[in-house]
Amino acid sequence: MISMEFLIASGVGIVTATGIYLLLRRRTFPVVLGLVMIGYAVNIFLFSMGRLQLNAPAILTDATRVTDPLPQALVLTAIVIGFATTAFVIQLALRSRFESGNDHIDDVDDPIEIYDPREDAP
Repeated sequence: MISMEFLIASGVGIVTATGIYLLLRRRTFPVVLGLVMIGYAVNIFLFSMGRLQLNAPAILTDATRVTDPLPQALVLTAIVIGFATTAFVIQLALRSRFESGNDHIDDVDDPIEIYDPREDAP
């Protein structure tokens, strides 16, 4: 039988690998999605650090076995900050797309024509 630790570790690894793959793309939107996926992987990892036991019941009756609330608070804060940061980065990517005419990260296919007054001089 597959343990919960293996499932969580595999899930975090797959989400991280997907995020890294998307970060290596040449367009802005996949890069933004890659950052979001890596943020999700970190959130899942932090959340799983709170309490993960073998064969533990879903509902605990002993008061001494209460989960640590700190990772849950960190994940909740990270979700809110990640949402705001993602919205800001998407706005920056859209503005860059409209100003430059393309959404490439490293190279510019269609450079913007910049007015040079020396070209009009006789």
